[in-house]
Amino acid sequence: MADEIVKHDREALTSGTVHTIEETRTVRGMTRTYLTTRGVYRDAQDQVIGLVGFSRDITDLKRLEQQLRQAQKMEAVGQLAGGVAHDFNNLLTAIIGFGEMAYNSLAPDDPNRELITEIRRAGQRAANLTRQLLAFSRKQVLRPEVVSLNTLLVDVMKLLQRLIGEDIELSLSPDEALGLAKIDPGQFEQAVINLAVNARDAMPHGGTLTIETSNVELDAAYASLHEDLAPGRYVMVAVSDSGVGMDEATRTHIFEPFFTTKPTGEGTGLGLAMVYGFVKQSGGHVEAYSEPGRGTTFKIFLPRVFDAVVTAPADDTATMPQGHETVLLVEDEEAVRTLAGRVLQAAGYTVLSARNGPEAIRLADEHPETIQLLATDLVMPRMSGLEVASQLTQTRPGIRILLMSGYPNEAAMRHGVPPGASLLQKPFNAVALARAVRQVLDAR
Repeated sequence: MADEIVKHDREALTSGTVHTIEETRTVRGMTRTYLTTRGVYRDAQDQVIGLVGFSRDITDLKRLEQQLRQAQKMEAVGQLAGGVAHDFNNLLTAIIGFGEMAYNSLAPDDPNRELITEIRRAGQRAANLTRQLLAFSRKQVLRPEVVSLNTLLVDVMKLLQRLIGEDIELSLSPDEALGLAKIDPGQFEQAVINLAVNARDAMPHGGTLTIETSNVELDAAYASLHEDLAPGRYVMVAVSDSGVGMDEATRTHIFEPFFTTKPTGEGTGLGLAMVYGFVKQSGGHVEAYSEPGRGTTFKIFLPRVFDAVVTAPADDTATMPQGHETVLLVEDEEAVRTLAGRVLQAAGYTVLSARNGPEAIRLADEHPETIQLLATDLVMPRMSGLEVASQLTQTRPGIRILLMSGYPNEAAMRHGVPPGASLLQKPFNAVALARAVRQVLDAR
C-alpha cells in the first residue's frame, strides 16, 4: 500500500499535473476507499518544490453506488420479466383451464385422463416458474394473511423430508412464543422450499438442515446498514445447513436472477431471487451468512403484527359456485375469453363477451337489462380495464368490478380503481374464476 502511494506521488511530481485517483487503505483493520487529489507546489520561479494533496473518504458513497447499480439491474430484469409474464400467463390460463375442462368431461376409466393430467401438471410447473420471476421483481400479486409461521413450517416439514432425502437430518426448532406475520402463505412456503432445495444441493453426501424461528427487534443502527429496512419488531426464520458453504464473491450474487453455481441444466437461478423478491415485497429482509466449508444460514425477517386474528384457511373442497346474473366479459386474448365465457355459462351466468374496451362499452349501451358484473382484463390495447370500469360505473352505478391480470405491474391499480373492485391473478382455473365472480357479486 505504501509503495503504491509513493508511486502516485512520484507520478504527480514528474508530470507536474494534477492527479485524482481512488485508493484503498486499511484503517484500524477496516478497508476504506479514498478519493485522492495530488498536485505539485511551485515557488515564485515556477519551480516544483513540493507536493500538495487531499483525500476524501468515499467508502460509504461507493457502497451506495453499488447498491444503486444492483437496484437498477434488478429493476431492469424485473421489467423484462413483467413483459414476458403478461403473454405467458394468458397462454397458461388457456392451457390449464381447457385442460381442466377436458379432464372433467372424460369418464373415470378413460385412458386419456392420464395424458391430460400430465398437460395440467406441466402448465402448473410453468405457472410456478412465472410466479418466481414475478416474485423476484417484487411485482407478484400477493394474497397476504395473518398467520403463524410455526404452523406453516410444521406443514412444510412433511414435504421437505421427501424433497431432501434420507441422508440429511431435518429438524425444526420453533419459538413457542413466536409472533404473527401478515404474508402470502403460499409464497412463504415456496421460499422455504427453495432454501431447503439449495441446502440439499450443498450437501451431496448428507448433513443437517435446521429451521429455527424467533422474535427479534432490529434497531436503527442495524437498519441503516441495509437498504429498505425499517427498524422495528420482526419474526425471524433461519434456515441453516452444514454444506459446502460459499465464498464472499459468490454470496454477493446469490439473489440475482439467473445466477447459479449449479451445472448447466440443473438450475434456473430463480430460487433465491424468488425468496429475495417475496421477502422484500412483504416488507422484510433476508440475509445469507456463509463461509467455505462451514455451511450456510439464511435469515428471513418479516414484520411482526399485533392485535390481529389468524386468517382461517380457505375451503378447497367447496364445489364450483353457481349464479344467474349477467356478466360483461372483456378480454383481448381470444383463448382466455373463450375459456372464461364457457366456465361462466356452465356456472349459470349470462355472458356478454367483448374483445376490447370500446366493444364492451358498445355492448353495455345496447343491453337494456341490468349487468351485475364487469369482468375485465386489466391491461389491454386501446382502452385499459380501469378505463372500461371507470366509464361503466358512471353509466351503471351498481355494477361490480372484477379485474383479471397476468401482468406484474399492478402499481397502476393504486390509481383510480373503482371502489369494491377485486383482482383475479392469471393463470386461473375454472373454480378460481367462478369463486372470484361469486365473491365479488356477494360482497357488501
